Amino acid sequence: MADDTKLRLWFSEQLGHRTVQNLKRHGFNACFTENRQDAVDWIIDEVGKYESFGFGGSSSTRALNLPQILSGMGKIVYDHWSVPEDSTDIDIRLAQGRCDCFICSANAISATGEIVNVDGVGNRVGAMIFGCRSVVIIAGMNKVRETLDDALYRVRQIAAPMRAKSLNMDTPCARTGVCTDCNSPQRICRITAILHRKPMMTDVSVVLINETLGF
Repeated sequence: MADDTKLRLWFSEQLGHRTVQNLKRHGFNACFTENRQDAVDWIIDEVGKYESFGFGGSSSTRALNLPQILSGMGKIVYDHWSVPEDSTDIDIRLAQGRCDCFICSANAISATGEIVNVDGVGNRVGAMIFGCRSVVIIAGMNKVRETLDDALYRVRQIAAPMRAKSLNMDTPCARTGVCTDCNSPQRICRITAILHRKPMMTDVSVVLINETLGF
């Protein structure tokens, strides 16, 4: 491994541990993992006891193959990216908000210990805050920023344009890569939720992975 790569990983690790400390100080259960497999092992050990799992619209959780892993364990999985023939998209989204454990990613996390998410529908941020016994938030270190303001900037100017482009949305940011705070009918940035502290009645775990994951 080249020296510059080792240094970047080292720097990211230091930032990750500092972020975990502040997340714990804010009441979250948090850990830093070196890679995806370590993250999967930690998650299964932490929440594998539950029977039903919901998944937000997250490429990060799919990169860890978690829906398939949990289905293979005989768990009930509610994933609106894979709707059964006898159900509907809205049925699955509603079930996600009342399952035992909801697994999603974050659009950004501040090193000071806040979690930022922006939704179009709201089922993800709703399930993160209240309704499920446990929530697991997975994020690559590419989503960690020093301050809350930096995290909000990342969501608006980096995560949202890339996400809109990936969904083939007809929005200005999907065409130019720049947020214009539009009123497009297909705008995906409609609800902003910031978890400053752990919600009072929901257990929230945050798993940081020393890799680049998601948008």
